[in-house]
Amino acid sequence: MTPEQIELVQRSFAKVVPIAETAAEIFYTRLFEVAPDVQPMFQRDMKDQGRMLMSMLASVVAGLNDLESILPTAESLAIRHRDYGVVPEQYDTVGEVLLWTLERGLGDVFTSDMRDAWSKAYGTLSGAMIDAARNSVIPSAAE
Repeated sequence: MTPEQIELVQRSFAKVVPIAETAAEIFYTRLFEVAPDVQPMFQRDMKDQGRMLMSMLASVVAGLNDLESILPTAESLAIRHRDYGVVPEQYDTVGEVLLWTLERGLGDVFTSDMRDAWSKAYGTLSGAMIDAARNSVIPSAAE
């Protein structure tokens, strides 16, 4: 990512923070509309789930200037997601829903340059997460 793209993501996320609860609700509503098969993976209270999503996004966005600092956490999250049943193809759906949510939540403020920057950020992170999930050892039943 370029410094300009990082700045666009960080500046636009600052506009999401005040509407974080609504943004999370929009995100999960849309996710369950386009991928109803993932809904059973979410066993916790959805308000809590939304807070966790926004917290993770805040951490990632803050760490974009030092990607190496956030990759271990993202990779660990990917392994947990794999253990919940998440498959690589679902990352594309989540990325599309994230962009859709940002467009709805930010309206005209969400420019095509911001969309490209978010797409690049998500692609970078999801690629690392998919690799981590594929390359980590799955514990055997005997362990």
